[in-house]
Amino acid sequence: MTIDYIVASLPALVFDQPPAISWEKFTSLCVDAGKGIDELTGEKWADLETQLKNAVAVARGGAKWVRAAEGCSVYWRTKVAHAFQEKDVAKRDELLDRIWWDAAEELTDLTSPLGAGALATYAVRLKIAIKRAKISAEAGSAAFDRLTAETKISF
Repeated sequence: MTIDYIVASLPALVFDQPPAISWEKFTSLCVDAGKGIDELTGEKWADLETQLKNAVAVARGGAKWVRAAEGCSVYWRTKVAHAFQEKDVAKRDELLDRIWWDAAEELTDLTSPLGAGALATYAVRLKIAIKRAKISAEAGSAAFDRLTAETKISF
């Protein structure tokens, strides 16, 4: 299968909605096209993700954890700083995921909207969609109960 065919046939991803495709199915399609996920996302995403992680480190007050990156985007630093103004941790996490979601768009080449860059964008967004689909109040409560089980005293 060609990359443009795969990209055109993938189900749409919507932020904060469960994806209609599993990670395993997606990666098998990529293998059919002769592309590995790391090969797709490549250095461009690694650099962009480093910029985003650096912005998060600075927002958390850990500027000493900043790593070297090729690009320097004031736009992404401003978006991350704005997200850290949110007091609600769940909403902050959602805002940060939205920033990563939007940043993934930079992988898609405007002159080749169905090319390997679009597949890379889809890969990053699919990971976010899968992560967000696992978030629920019930799962959070279960994790909290599991972590605090040893501290509970029964009378």
